[in-house]
Amino acid sequence: MNKKVEDYGVRAVNRPKVKATKVLDLSGDTGEQIVRSETKLALRTHNKTFEIRAYI
Repeated sequence: MNKKVEDYGVRAVNRPKVKATKVLDLSGDTGEQIVRSETKLALRTHNKTFEIRAYI
């Protein structure tokens, strides 16, 4: 990646690794709602990826 950036005359900078600070509890009704809403968002955003094609 650095080589690609430097080909355009931009100096590459090392960035610190960001670690997750929150822990999600996906058990129970609240967790189920989170999974459902994120799944709907992914399906809506990438609908062509999950499109069912019939080869007849």
